[in-house]
Amino acid sequence: MTVPAAGRGTTTVTPRAVRRIAERAASEALPDGGTVTSGSASVHGASARVKVGVRLPYPLPADEAAERIQERARTRTAALTGLSVPHADVRINSLSVHPLPPARTPSGDEPRGTADAARGARGTVRSGGPGGRIRAQRRIPSALTAAVGAIGCALLLVDVIAVRLGDAPAAWRTWLVDWASTHGPADTAVRFGGVLAALTGAWLLGCALLPGQRRRLTMAAPAPGLRAALDRSAAARVVQDRTAAVGGVVRVLVRVRRRRVKVLAEVGYGAPEQVRAEVVRVVQAALPELGLARTPTLRVGIRVRRAPQGPPPSAEKPRQSTTASTTATPTPAPAPAPAPAPAPAPAQQREV
Repeated sequence: MTVPAAGRGTTTVTPRAVRRIAERAASEALPDGGTVTSGSASVHGASARVKVGVRLPYPLPADEAAERIQERARTRTAALTGLSVPHADVRINSLSVHPLPPARTPSGDEPRGTADAARGARGTVRSGGPGGRIRAQRRIPSALTAAVGAIGCALLLVDVIAVRLGDAPAAWRTWLVDWASTHGPADTAVRFGGVLAALTGAWLLGCALLPGQRRRLTMAAPAPGLRAALDRSAAARVVQDRTAAVGGVVRVLVRVRRRRVKVLAEVGYGAPEQVRAEVVRVVQAALPELGLARTPTLRVGIRVRRAPQGPPPSAEKPRQSTTASTTATPTPAPAPAPAPAPAPAPAQQREV
């Protein structure tokens, strides 16, 4: 028996199910140490669009990893849901730093080329030299300039065509010509308009000539013709994690500029000079691992945050327990009060 098409029912895949499938598919293509941080999906008819946010380990070729995740999320979601997924967006939200594996010494039976290749893979990214700064797209200034120019040219063109066809000039153009003929350079409105036009022109020239992207640090390109940049917040997080692991440091504040890194560490215990020397050593070893085209200068400040003669946190609790016991023992000492109790006892016996 064949059921009519109208009575067969429909199968609906909700956006939530599509999102869960896309997140699961993206996690299957993640490298070791990567996680899926967010995801979203929208369904329109028989097609769907998915977006996945991930956290990747550093260092890692982010473009290759994102391409693998994107292809896996797109094909796997389409296969499991039956929907058409023409495009999948992958957003790298953050980077997680993991310690590099220790370098191996080439053994006698291992080819030297294999050891050299492994050593090069564990090295820094500085193989192709600086690739140049990435310029900002400046979409908002470009859109505003194009919109104002297009509107002005369109209005003027329509008015000129109307005049050529025999109509009267537009009222706004007549008023503008009359106003310009009665106001000279000494007028306040003309000066204000000139200053505003000059500032707008300087702003547009700055947008066209300056590269922008000051929140990103230029990285050394691993290959010719390739440009890379690292966000300042990511670099500050790497330096902060390395500094927080130093013994004696209880709080770290890191500020990364284009050519300078400032580290302010608060010392809770230990000798401040030794802690500062260890912080300088750790941060100087971490800066080349960022793969920047120019290693920034380092400034380290130390702030002591502890009470005078305060022991380390490890010895604080035993000292408190001993002081508590010593103060608790004298309390029963002034209890010779029970001593007079035996005195009335013999008195009672004599009375009996």
